[in-house]
Amino acid sequence: MTTPSSNHAPTPNRRRTQRVLLRLPILVITRGPDGQHVSENAFTLNVSAQGALIQISTRVEAGQKILCRNPDTLEEQFIRVVHVTPAAEGKLEVGVEFLKPAPKFWRISFPPDDWTPKDPEITADTF
Repeated sequence: MTTPSSNHAPTPNRRRTQRVLLRLPILVITRGPDGQHVSENAFTLNVSAQGALIQISTRVEAGQKILCRNPDTLEEQFIRVVHVTPAAEGKLEVGVEFLKPAPKFWRISFPPDDWTPKDPEITADTF
């Protein structure tokens, strides 16, 4: 059995932009199995300029296109399901990306692309 070499550099963050932990209400609208529209009041777990991680009860599949509405601004964007992970209480954590760039959809300012925190992890020694 081989062990990984300790001189390998850490894998760089492959994200296109920074994620921001932010719980925002959203309305998700999709088509159910019978072809009828299904809507659900949901919320984000984190957001980025390219999409979000949302928590919903409605069953969706990777590649599915759904509509996301910001209830505060009534702005709507089509999003694509990138991945689906089971979560607690029968909910799903769903990674989504905008079909068209919409970096201002969440109404927050994101860190610049080249930004990295000085201390990426908070530990007990930080306080």
